[in-house]
Amino acid sequence: MSEKYRRVVMTVFGVLTAGFSVGMFNFSAFGMDPFQVLAHGISMHMPLGYGTFYSILNLLMLIVIFFVDRRKIGLGTFINIFLLGYVVQFSSWLFDSWMPNPSLGIKLLFLIIAVVIMCFGSSLYFTGDLGVSTYDAVALILSEKKVARFQFCRIGSDFICTVCGYLFGATVGIGTLITAFFMGPVIAVFNRKVAIPLRYGRNREE
Repeated sequence: MSEKYRRVVMTVFGVLTAGFSVGMFNFSAFGMDPFQVLAHGISMHMPLGYGTFYSILNLLMLIVIFFVDRRKIGLGTFINIFLLGYVVQFSSWLFDSWMPNPSLGIKLLFLIIAVVIMCFGSSLYFTGDLGVSTYDAVALILSEKKVARFQFCRIGSDFICTVCGYLFGATVGIGTLITAFFMGPVIAVFNRKVAIPLRYGRNREE
């Protein structure tokens, strides 16, 4: 399999896997991810529906990223914008239909699995390097500009989104805090152990 084909497969599978994990995340009901917290917080003070505001927010971020580093825009970006929502909607419906009254233990289990799967999927499509979501591009661009290592840039951007969203009135749950502090490091581990060897081969030196 050529590297180009591996990159396409990693991007599509990674984005869809990450989207599926959001449905698990929503099913656990332990709080939204940091970017969703920020978007919900700001939208509460806007005369727009959340869906409309979220689309506008992503469009504005896309414009900024286009001028800062247009290489981050590609297949993965547009799958995120146009397909991810449907994947999340389907997976949320699937789990709600499968277990309409989950116990606290089941919710905790889904939360843990969702975080791991989200990090795995994100790692695949980051490393595939065929475009990422507008929010994911922030930490990647900062790390490539040597502001800090990726995991610390991700923790920083997640923390800022969480705090700002909370100050705007959005609800912050344990799931939000887990993703804010652990997604960056876990993605970095998946990059090193799985995604980079998958794209370049296991003999590649980091």
